[in-house]
Amino acid sequence: MKHYENHDIENALYLDGFEKICGTDEAGRGPLAGPVVAAAVIMPKGLEIEGVTDSKKLSKKNRELLEKVIKEKALAYSVIFIDEKTIDEINILEASRLAMFKAIQSLSIEPDFVITDAMKLNISIPYQDYIKGDARSFTIACASILAKVARDNYMDEMDKLYPEYQFEHNKGYGTKAHMDAIKKYGICPIHRKSFGPVKKAIELKLF
Repeated sequence: MKHYENHDIENALYLDGFEKICGTDEAGRGPLAGPVVAAAVIMPKGLEIEGVTDSKKLSKKNRELLEKVIKEKALAYSVIFIDEKTIDEINILEASRLAMFKAIQSLSIEPDFVITDAMKLNISIPYQDYIKGDARSFTIACASILAKVARDNYMDEMDKLYPEYQFEHNKGYGTKAHMDAIKKYGICPIHRKSFGPVKKAIELKLF
């Protein structure tokens, strides 16, 4: 796997005296169906894992391989799902924020600093958000991989319940096949009713 230079953020924080740095990230803000999933992770100081970067840049095979290594090596990690009903109630941005907050809260070790991928958080722990943090930070990238693999696995299971929408292939994103299925079959229980194309299908009574 390719080596990525993505430890600068953590190294600067270590120099400032922080030891238990938590990275957090989410997967699934854009899809029309399914939950948003956030992970929080604290990795050992100085640890390097070849191939870790933004989960979107990795193949499915490499994400799954890396997920196992990250879980094995992590000092602590947590993965939280926020379902589509909550997303519809509070909006996707707040649902993503809530998932990250709960993931941090659920860690078995309390972090002394939190870093996020461009997400503002209302937490008592010192934190910093970074633009493109999942590509710039090893720890945020680890969280992004855990969140992505967990959500993809969930959507694969949903594909067995609702095969007409091809969730195994689109993970709930609005592909042409997914949109055609909504037009043909209407919506299913895990669709996000507040999202434009789903809302339109409801208005047209395609359900």
